[in-house]
Amino acid sequence: MQITGADLFVKALKEEQVRTLFAYPGGQAIDLFDALYKEPDMEVILPRHEQGLIHAADGYARSTGRVGVCLVTSGPGAANLVTGIATANYDSVPLVCFTGQVPRNLIGKDAFQEVDIVGITRSITKYAVTVQKREDLAYVIQEAFYAAKTGKPGVAVVDLPKDIQRAFGSGIYPAETAVREERPDLGKDQGRLDQAAALLARARRPVFLIGGGVRIAGAQKEMLRLAEQTGVPVVTTIMGKGVIPTSSSLYAGNIGIHGSYAANMAVSGCDVLFAIGTRFNDRITGSPETFAGNAAIIHIDIEPASISRNIAADVPIVADARDAIHILLQKAKPLEIGEWREEIRRWKAEYPIDMGHFGLTPQRVIQAINDLFSEAVIVTDVGQNQLWTTQFLALNERKQMLTSGGLGTMGYGLPAGIGAKIGNPQKPVVVVTGDGGMQMNIQELATAVVYELPIIICILNNGYLGNVRQWQELFYGRRYSSTCMRYRKSCPPACERPGENCPDYTPDFVRLAQSYGARGIRVTESDAVEDALRNAKQNEKGPVVIEFIIDREANVMPIVPPGKPLYEMITGKENLWR
Repeated sequence: MQITGADLFVKALKEEQVRTLFAYPGGQAIDLFDALYKEPDMEVILPRHEQGLIHAADGYARSTGRVGVCLVTSGPGAANLVTGIATANYDSVPLVCFTGQVPRNLIGKDAFQEVDIVGITRSITKYAVTVQKREDLAYVIQEAFYAAKTGKPGVAVVDLPKDIQRAFGSGIYPAETAVREERPDLGKDQGRLDQAAALLARARRPVFLIGGGVRIAGAQKEMLRLAEQTGVPVVTTIMGKGVIPTSSSLYAGNIGIHGSYAANMAVSGCDVLFAIGTRFNDRITGSPETFAGNAAIIHIDIEPASISRNIAADVPIVADARDAIHILLQKAKPLEIGEWREEIRRWKAEYPIDMGHFGLTPQRVIQAINDLFSEAVIVTDVGQNQLWTTQFLALNERKQMLTSGGLGTMGYGLPAGIGAKIGNPQKPVVVVTGDGGMQMNIQELATAVVYELPIIICILNNGYLGNVRQWQELFYGRRYSSTCMRYRKSCPPACERPGENCPDYTPDFVRLAQSYGARGIRVTESDAVEDALRNAKQNEKGPVVIEFIIDREANVMPIVPPGKPLYEMITGKENLWR
């Protein structure tokens, strides 16, 4: 039977088991929305901005493990997806993004609301295609879903010209795609896996470095078994945090610029660094010349281009993390490394990450979240709020953290939390954001209200773009250039620190929340933190915004200065240069 391209689009979504679509209508996508109108089982979520829309699809995908799907119109609608596409692709999140496009006879003629979205996004996607023939439509959509979810997941963009949407053609959606992504053949790397196991067996100061790829592979339980079976200490990237429970005695902490002293020193002093599912980006290595300078480095990753790109691997292994860990579990034996584990334990005890116990600190807020939520999805924005959360949040198999790790996208937190709640209606969802990041997609508060989503939004308000301000304090002589969020035109031209005469903050987050139909709470004292969170948990009909007024010059510590080795940390209490 002949059906329109728009009807085939809907059929394809159903065949791909898509039940939730994040979408914003427009002229070049109106036929697709008309076809969706006739499909009662498809839930179409209407956010308030296309960037909020794709971050919501991203949060949905990360929190459920399913492919996130979004739909927008051409031109500005498509262009507004770009930041979200890059955000998801950097963190290997499976998304399929459908964009309307002008009719084929107008492409390349500067038509109204025409952009070459495929050309714009080609470098930040796994797959990007403009459908040129009606008979190719089903195959292109199928290939897009296959690309998004297989191998190293990522983003696929399918650009749909308006005349393709209207054209009649076959209604058949193929059972499977003819394209097959080659899966790494562990047989080819068997020798290297043997070499890795032998290196590990001889190690006296080994460390597992775990990245987000282990979670993507679904290998959390296997990784915990491997760590416990060998007794090898574990450090994680921000994206890998939670792969093993943070309460484990083997967990040393996060590594990197804001990593824990114990984790950074463990990597700096190890003799074998066994890295799985990380690309060794600059946020975790510090000075690459000194990174794990005394260690043989084993690197397992599903993406060949990630191996030895930033840090040279002595034993490179291209493999799915779960497959490789399964084999290692058959080879690994308990190691006699009690002295090494004890040294790391002493580092943790002597140099804990601690903001003190006086006043309303971010640590106080995150620890209250730890205490009050035994099961939850915690979503961060980007900035100091993200870093404090990744330092202090306790994670296990019942608690999940979502964050923009690779791109570091401010404005991610609120819409991603909305997507996570839509995908996990029975789980509490808590968003931790800053006053700057909150305002980048604050319009999505309306989305949370109209869909009656009981998410809890915790704003850590210090009146600054705090992460940049911290760098200005430590490395730029307190020249707070364009980071004060209380600035008024009448302020002095040079301001080195906040004072009693600073203007009031704009906006008033409590009143703004109320104007959206949400509940707003302001917390200024440490002893009111738990009560605010408990009250927010009781609200089941919509979002609650809790504004925590924190110290305006609170810093994320430790910090590794630019260009320095990981072991040269500033703790805030003393300078630990070595």
